[in-house]
Amino acid sequence: MKPQHYLSILLSVLCLPLAQAAEEKAAPAGPVTIFNGKDLTGWKDAKDNKFWKVVDGILVGENDEKLKGNMLYTEKAYYNVAVECEVRFSGDIDSGIMLRRSADGKHDIQMQIGVSRSLKKDMTCSIYCSPLKVKYPEAGQAKRLAELWKKDDWNRVRFQANGDKYSVWLNGEKVVNDYTDPFYTKPESIGLQIHPGVKMKVEYRNIKVEELN
Repeated sequence: MKPQHYLSILLSVLCLPLAQAAEEKAAPAGPVTIFNGKDLTGWKDAKDNKFWKVVDGILVGENDEKLKGNMLYTEKAYYNVAVECEVRFSGDIDSGIMLRRSADGKHDIQMQIGVSRSLKKDMTCSIYCSPLKVKYPEAGQAKRLAELWKKDDWNRVRFQANGDKYSVWLNGEKVVNDYTDPFYTKPESIGLQIHPGVKMKVEYRNIKVEELN
């Protein structure tokens, strides 16, 4: 065998571990906890936040006596991502999980939790798109909500953005199947909402994020 062939083989053997390491580094790490159950570490404006607090391992969002709203955002921004958590509320509330930002930097796409202020009905797990004339497009409305939602109890939800497709799961069942929307093109922090103008309390726990390829 010629010397250059030996050299080629040797380089291939030496580079193999590096290639494997790079592949492992690029692979998704799986779901990561972003709420530690103790405080608001990892979230913006965490210090002295009067709207959000941690009680017995639960993230509690509640507006003040003036019914002001608030958004709690993660410090890290995401693009292709799935957010999974458990949520609980009672009565007429208006909350939601926000993901990406629109190209003009003015809007987030939202998965509704609770009653829509505009429609005056529960649109939990449906996708809300503020720039559209129809805020809750038919393809983004949750199916089988009345059947799957456990009233006044913990419910597991998953909101996923991958490419220009958005999907939602409720208690393990897919209720929004690949709603397509090319408008939201910028990575953004994950946001949790307290809507202004309504007396409300919402609780979240076991909040995890999975970055997608």
